[in-house]
Amino acid sequence: MVVAYVMVKVNTGEADRLKAAMSDLDGVEEVHVVAGDVDFVVKVNVDSPGAVKEVAATGIQGISGVENTQTYIAMD
Repeated sequence: MVVAYVMVKVNTGEADRLKAAMSDLDGVEEVHVVAGDVDFVVKVNVDSPGAVKEVAATGIQGISGVENTQTYIAMD
């Protein structure tokens, strides 16, 4: 399994809608609204690094209101 954390910056105040949309994506294990430089931290748990790309680049970035993402793959 590959665990990754996706930092998500949004350009809308629709936190509930965005959280629900991200939570519905296959491979997304947790979604947290956070304070700081980003608006959400999303924990992804999938079978391969390529699947991380699908969740982050296709899934999360495809949601209306998402402005930017940064993805970090866990090394342990």
